[in-house]
Amino acid sequence: MALEMTGSYELPVAREKVWEALNDPEMLKRCIPGCEELERVADNELRALVVAKVGPVKAKFKGKVFLADLDPPAGYRISGEGDGGIAGFAKGGARVDLAETSVGTLLTYTAEAQIGGKLAQLGQRLVAGTAKKTADEFFQNFAAAMTETAG
Repeated sequence: MALEMTGSYELPVAREKVWEALNDPEMLKRCIPGCEELERVADNELRALVVAKVGPVKAKFKGKVFLADLDPPAGYRISGEGDGGIAGFAKGGARVDLAETSVGTLLTYTAEAQIGGKLAQLGQRLVAGTAKKTADEFFQNFAAAMTETAG
């Protein structure tokens, strides 16, 4: 089952600062819903432990996050894959683009997610709703954190 989501946020922060934050494991960990661990294991690779709840199924996903197509400070591609054991697996990614504006930075993203196993049997509407909510939450958390650093 594959899903796609898009969105954009106005951030009152210089593009270079947004770029730095998008590459900071501590900042990403703070913003990823349910993220319990996130640590850099290579230049463009992070190890993650995320707890996610989709309807009645709660799963701990162990996985990796990769940063690719780096184009500082204009954007990159972030992708991840996680194994939730009996619950199934999740894979996803987002193309994140940063554009300078008169008040700071416009962050635009296009994200996609794929899930399989038990999670995929829960029904597309429930899964799609959860995936969209998770993506929205991440970018809302990120926007709030960026606004805080601006203040």
